[in-house]
Amino acid sequence: MHSVDPNHHLSWLFLTADHAEIIWNSTAISPLCTRLVSLIIPKIISLGEVLWDLFPDGEQFGGAPANFACHAAILGGDVSMVSAVGDDSHGRSAIRILEGYGINTGLVQVASDATTGTVGVEVDAGGKPTFTIHAESAWDQLAWNEELETQISNADAVYFGTLGQRAKVSRTTITLALKAASNVPRVLDINLRPPFFDATLIRESIKLASILKFSDEELATVCHACGLKSGECPAVQLGQLLEQQRLDLVIMTRGADGVTLATSDGTVEHPGIPTNVVDTVGAGDSFTAAFLLGLLRGDSHADNLRNACTVAAGVCAHAGAVPDRGSIGESQ
Repeated sequence: MHSVDPNHHLSWLFLTADHAEIIWNSTAISPLCTRLVSLIIPKIISLGEVLWDLFPDGEQFGGAPANFACHAAILGGDVSMVSAVGDDSHGRSAIRILEGYGINTGLVQVASDATTGTVGVEVDAGGKPTFTIHAESAWDQLAWNEELETQISNADAVYFGTLGQRAKVSRTTITLALKAASNVPRVLDINLRPPFFDATLIRESIKLASILKFSDEELATVCHACGLKSGECPAVQLGQLLEQQRLDLVIMTRGADGVTLATSDGTVEHPGIPTNVVDTVGAGDSFTAAFLLGLLRGDSHADNLRNACTVAAGVCAHAGAVPDRGSIGESQ
């Protein structure tokens, strides 16, 4: 099992209401921003795809690791994005957007022979998205190098997903990065996008993680990949995953029904925060960012789940995966 060391590379900062304002203006979070609060500011690495979501009514910056990075930075993390973009307008805009959120882009590589990733997105009447992911994107070429190795060794936590590992080069790089970060929390956010996954990828990714997060719609696929029986109640299956894979935590989001967290002491649940859903794109990424920041601060599991659900509900109530920062990312 892997423990969180609160003294590992962490610094302290007192946030004022002005600096800590949540851009979504969530009413449940805002009381925290009315006083000085002492928070740990961790160094977080986000590994994986940076891309553009092509909605019917326009394009938006996205990719689960990029969305996660933006929300983690908004919530107070010292975040570095590790990805690759093309030498094109989409790539340059993506870097400007990341930097606009205060994210370190020094580890974002520029591929000269590939374009920045794009994904076709359709959103149904309930706000649920479906994705058509275009092949041979720049993020597939993410390469391992000495600078990345150095930055990983100084991180307090690392985030990664499954989609960013669809190509051999990027998968090798992400694997090396996670092995170099074996002494800090490593959050695997399962994002199953056919046809870019199989049981082997799921199993090998879980073995590199200390915290596993997925949705209830992905539970059966994850359990099948790990050789667990179907038909058990979800809480039992989460506990089996925790024990079998030697994980610290297993998180299963349940959409509007909240979240279940499996720990070595049992399960903790939160029913979710009611909201008027505009779309759910980025909600899971914001939940993961808020949960990881709370974990590193030492919040109780109950408080952490409540806060993370509140942040995710705020995202669902707005169009797009991350808050609008005005002109950030616009062509110059």
